Amino acid sequence: MHKVWTLITTTSPLGIPLLRWGVALLVLFAFIVAQRMAVRAYHRLTQALAERTESRLDDLLFAAAEKPAYWLILLLGILVTVHVLNPPRKDFPLLDPLDHGVRIAAIVLAVWFLWRLIEGSAAHLASQTGHAGEAMVDTQIVPFIAKTLKAFLVITGVLVIAQNLGYSISGLIASLGIGGIAVAMAARDTIANIFGSLMILIDRPFSIGHWIRTKDFEGVVEQIGFRSTRIRTFSKTLVNVPNSILANMVIDNIDAMPKRRVSMRIGLTYDAPRDKLQAAIDGIEAILKAHTGIDQDFSMVRFDEFADSSLSILLYYFTKSTRWDEHLQVRQEVNLQIMALLEKLGLDFAFPTRTVYIQQNTPAEAGSEA
Repeated sequence: MHKVWTLITTTSPLGIPLLRWGVALLVLFAFIVAQRMAVRAYHRLTQALAERTESRLDDLLFAAAEKPAYWLILLLGILVTVHVLNPPRKDFPLLDPLDHGVRIAAIVLAVWFLWRLIEGSAAHLASQTGHAGEAMVDTQIVPFIAKTLKAFLVITGVLVIAQNLGYSISGLIASLGIGGIAVAMAARDTIANIFGSLMILIDRPFSIGHWIRTKDFEGVVEQIGFRSTRIRTFSKTLVNVPNSILANMVIDNIDAMPKRRVSMRIGLTYDAPRDKLQAAIDGIEAILKAHTGIDQDFSMVRFDEFADSSLSILLYYFTKSTRWDEHLQVRQEVNLQIMALLEKLGLDFAFPTRTVYIQQNTPAEAGSEA
């Protein structure tokens, strides 16, 4: 045993004690085992998070980090192993180049992680559907944004690596800044539309298929493009609005309503008896409460006004469906039931009328006037 220990402590292949070789190999083996265990723990963690959370953001984050983290552990294992070996700097000047190499490799892994995150987020966004199962954004926008972010990421990564290698990048950045100003001045409208598209994507005031209304137009969104948004009006004309203008407009999203309002009046003739008028009000309230298409959180039927030609009853309620055709169907059914109720009560709908009183003079009065 003493001879073995002496052999281990005195033998120095490549100028490195054999004991240090053994410890370094154990360290490298430990990192390889840790790498395998980390992969298994990673998969279990992602499955657990996927079951507990409904958001896809954590899934995208872990999916993007899987392979870069795998190689990062191996990279750290190599770095620690070489530092444990600590070879003679005179014969093997490895530590300083290795430190620089690991730093650059870490930057590459970070860029790779962000690259994968951009790709995953773009695929997730492109798969989202909005109204009527259609894509929420035009298929050209998501790839464009993804490519722009990737290009910016690569340029930033290259500059950071160059700086770590000892190159001065201040002059390059200054020249890029001057060129960027010139390009921005020449294409400011295009850039404004790009930022308008981004604002629409981030704020999501509407989606494809939504019925929107502004002070200038009203219609259904057909396409959210790179430069403009297309809206099909109800007269079937096509309106193209630059995204920079649309992003600053006040937009009324009709399809974003949780329920749809009905506000109307029923006018009855002035000869309607008070008891029958009250019966009509009670009957209309019963109709609204019994209809399955009407939201029961709030409804109101009130005799609120002595109008010029009628006794006015106000109806105020909401339909559960916000779709235009289904909303009209509910209104039609309610109106027909109200007509049947008023016919049963013997009440008549009022219409604008005017009573003219004519005073006719007697013959004696006519003679005296003569």
